Amino acid sequence: MDTLSDIKAIAFDADDTLWDNETFFLEVEKNMCAILSEYGDAQTISKSLFATEMANMEDYGYGAMAYTLSLIENAIKVSNGKIDADKIAQIMKLGRSLLHLNAKPFDGVEETLRKLKNTKRYQLAVFTKGELLTQEHKLQRSGLLPYFDHVVIVSDKQEQQYIDLCNTLNIKPEELLMVGNSLKSDVLPALNIGAWAVHIPYEVMWQHEVIDDFEHSRLFQLNQFAELQQLLIDLKD
Repeated sequence: MDTLSDIKAIAFDADDTLWDNETFFLEVEKNMCAILSEYGDAQTISKSLFATEMANMEDYGYGAMAYTLSLIENAIKVSNGKIDADKIAQIMKLGRSLLHLNAKPFDGVEETLRKLKNTKRYQLAVFTKGELLTQEHKLQRSGLLPYFDHVVIVSDKQEQQYIDLCNTLNIKPEELLMVGNSLKSDVLPALNIGAWAVHIPYEVMWQHEVIDDFEHSRLFQLNQFAELQQLLIDLKD
């Protein structure tokens, strides 16, 4: 596509773009609500958890370990400090399970990355936020690491982080294409610095990442990851 002819690098979000993540967090939240059921209904406990996460964001950032700390703090809060050590241990075990997700790639992800790699037209980068060790381990378990020239893990994805990414890749913003499932983190800040973006929505989305849909001349909406092949390359191997 002519409008993308100057792209020199493609950056990919990881969680819920390359592999499933949010559904596991939702399952942990569901189980947490069951453990805390004597202290309130699931809706009230979940609402309290989200408020706790937002209050902790500046100190803890994103990721499984930050989430686990918020789970424990929320349990103490909703129980007015009455929760026993056994239930705290159960909640810690739930949070710890998120550190060992298998990070199985979505259908079409590995094939698409392989074909993009084989074109030798683009630098390929993982550009994701979260805890360094957790994200590195998921990427290793996914089997996708060999396809990427760069792995950049940041505490947040705002405009400055995208500018820094372009500097790392030694490209201009208009030569970057960002691919991800979040309009808030993967699309909007990339567009704001002059880059291009592909939005591939996932069936579940963390409440903190939800913003209204919008259109933009440098934004492409796809339904599946494999559609990147038609957008970017001639599929002749």
